[in-house]
Amino acid sequence: MELLKKLCLANGTSGEEENIRDIIIEEVKDYVDEYKTDPLGNLICVKKGTGGGKKIMYAAHMDEIGVIVTVIDDKGFLRFSNIGGINPYNMVHRKVRFKNGTVGVVSFDADTKMGELNLSKMFIDIGAKSKEEAEKYVQIGDSASLVSEFVDLNNHVSCKAMDDRAGCYCLIEAVKKNLRTENDIYYVFTTQEELGLRGATTAGFNVDPDFAIAIDVTRTGDIPEAKRMAVMMDNGVCIKIKDDGIISHPYVVNYMKECAKKDNIKYQLEVLEGGRTDSGAIHLTRSGVKAGVISIPSRYIHSPSETVSKKDLEECIKLIVATEKYQFKEAF
Repeated sequence: MELLKKLCLANGTSGEEENIRDIIIEEVKDYVDEYKTDPLGNLICVKKGTGGGKKIMYAAHMDEIGVIVTVIDDKGFLRFSNIGGINPYNMVHRKVRFKNGTVGVVSFDADTKMGELNLSKMFIDIGAKSKEEAEKYVQIGDSASLVSEFVDLNNHVSCKAMDDRAGCYCLIEAVKKNLRTENDIYYVFTTQEELGLRGATTAGFNVDPDFAIAIDVTRTGDIPEAKRMAVMMDNGVCIKIKDDGIISHPYVVNYMKECAKKDNIKYQLEVLEGGRTDSGAIHLTRSGVKAGVISIPSRYIHSPSETVSKKDLEECIKLIVATEKYQFKEAF
């Protein structure tokens, strides 16, 4: 869990993923044949096959949600907008941290009724007494991520940015298994997923894979009064059937199911009503790509306390490795 903790605690809002990218490079550079960063900041790592195989792309996004400063008022309070999907109720009296280490407390205008709360009524307090003092620490356009601690909850772990540092963690651990097959494997750590799958769009075009699998988190239906959903934590990794961005290719779905059965991997099927992953962009690349998604069940997504199961993470790593091992053969 130390690697996952390191990934989650690092700052990396959309468009500023360099801290995460540097951590990942250090972890995988000795296990791949080459790696590069493209103009959008995607990290593309390649493990070359023995020949005669396909191009397989795995993708996990490095970025996290956050805030960006839009106005600094005369009293030194910062008005802000969102980077990615932020629920204002998750932000009340939470802390955010800027790249230079400046920390602020998020609050809201005193005359705001909680039922009317939105980001336009909120501000960040960095302890400045004036606009001039605030500008010594923060500028218009500076972004900040949520402040959180990494907490062990017995069977689970909780922190900010599990979406999608949990996916990055699982993909890194799969890289370290160091499998070598006839296929060329592209491990891609993407940027700006939270702003519309931007990194995956260009990376998919660059790689032009035969098959692609995104690794990301998904919601669960197992907390009190939750929206009905079959996914439960501690019940295994998910094989996605559909979300707002993709209907997973039937071959890829069936292939992942067969891989899981052969290696005794606990899995569940997922239909997500709202939300999408990098596969939503990749499967539309060029003339189309057979694509699917491996999902990690997560509670409290897009909050400072995103929570995942240790066991589900293990099953996710095993399923990624299994899909590599069986080499995307048309038949077992």
